[in-house]
Amino acid sequence: MPDINHLIHENKNEFIHENKNFIYKCTYTISKRHLQWENDDELSIALIAFNKACDNYTECKGNFYTYAKVIIRNALIDYFRKNKNSPLLTFDNGDYNMEKLNNNSAITSFELEVNNKNRADEIIELNKELTKYKIDFNGLVNNSPKHKDTRNNVLKLVLKICNNNEISNSILNNRQLPIKKICIYTGFNKKFLDKWRKYIIALFIIFNSEKFLYIKSYLNIKVGESNE
Repeated sequence: MPDINHLIHENKNEFIHENKNFIYKCTYTISKRHLQWENDDELSIALIAFNKACDNYTECKGNFYTYAKVIIRNALIDYFRKNKNSPLLTFDNGDYNMEKLNNNSAITSFELEVNNKNRADEIIELNKELTKYKIDFNGLVNNSPKHKDTRNNVLKLVLKICNNNEISNSILNNRQLPIKKICIYTGFNKKFLDKWRKYIIALFIIFNSEKFLYIKSYLNIKVGESNE
């Protein structure tokens, strides 16, 4: 089997062209709609991300296509998050909850898709960040919503506050949620924020940072029905 680095560097443009179907499938997984190369920004974003994956890939990152999928997914998530006219992002897996991230069986499955070291490093880093907010995984699991609509509402809230520099900086500097400001900005009420505080903070840490590429990809985000 040809060495993937050799294939990439021998003729990168040809390699990218031969993998346009892979790029399209990665994009469709999130966008959930048929796309056209000539008209849709999502495919342009994915193509740029695949090119970046080609430039940055080394064997220590594990399987190339797994790595490329992570880079593409995160580029698209960031694109949708920052674009005010984009549709709503939701969790694709209706059964997803934070517990699976730290569950042995889920980790085993995750390891099949990405390099074990990259995943392990991000889990360790996330735990370190959570401790700054006096949150541990056990507390997080016990304070994570089980209902799909609630999880998606938290995701909607988190993506909004990630786009607000004043609120984001306040969270990072004070290690707590500025409840009143978030309520005014997002329309969510104080009771909702108080109840899901730990889950909101965990998702904020993940989405507000570029450190957690593999965890973010593991969350399995897709485009929802609308942005209302």
